[in-house]
Amino acid sequence: MPKANKGRGRGKAPEKAVHPFSRKAAYLNREEIRLRKKGRQRSDKATRLSGIGEKLLWFQEKLDPEKTIYTRKDACDLVESHLQRFDVELEQIELMNGIKGRQGRLHGAREAVIKQTIERERALYEGIGFEIPDIVNAKNLKTFRDWTGDLKKLPNLKLRKVSNKDLELKNEEEDKQDDHDDDDDDNDEEEEEEEKKEEEEKRNNFDDDANFELDENLLMD
Repeated sequence: MPKANKGRGRGKAPEKAVHPFSRKAAYLNREEIRLRKKGRQRSDKATRLSGIGEKLLWFQEKLDPEKTIYTRKDACDLVESHLQRFDVELEQIELMNGIKGRQGRLHGAREAVIKQTIERERALYEGIGFEIPDIVNAKNLKTFRDWTGDLKKLPNLKLRKVSNKDLELKNEEEDKQDDHDDDDDDNDEEEEEEEKKEEEEKRNNFDDDANFELDENLLMD
């Protein structure tokens, strides 16, 4: 009679518990931290890209189909409009909370988030600049118009920072140009005055020469 295989019919031996202070335990702990960090980074990136995509879609919807290029002033006007996009919602929240007899404040968390967002965006716009699609460049504007909203195509879009300082700079340039034009006008007037004086002096000199010749002829006679 053949001998029975002693290993048959037995379950797999359970894995040994990892000692909490062993090298393997330290490795597993580091690996878990790495995976958590990687997952958090992916989530943060997805949230950031989603926010950027939402902002760009807002600007795309506001584009004038008749315009082939935007000026710096046009870009600043669009940013100002973007900063006011929550005005209606804030008014509705204020109206609901203004009802007499209501206890507590409705939508307080939403209101706080909106105000913080607008405050942050306003600070960027009045500081280093608020990032928007580059609609000032005709080629980049066309690329932005053709964008379908695919977040994977975001690297193909050119962005630029817009600040209200652009308007101030433009106004200064216009003032300088006006001053330059005024100076040119003043110079033209001065040149005209100089020319008149020279012509008058020439006429006076001619008259003096003619009178002198006339006196000589009289003396000779």
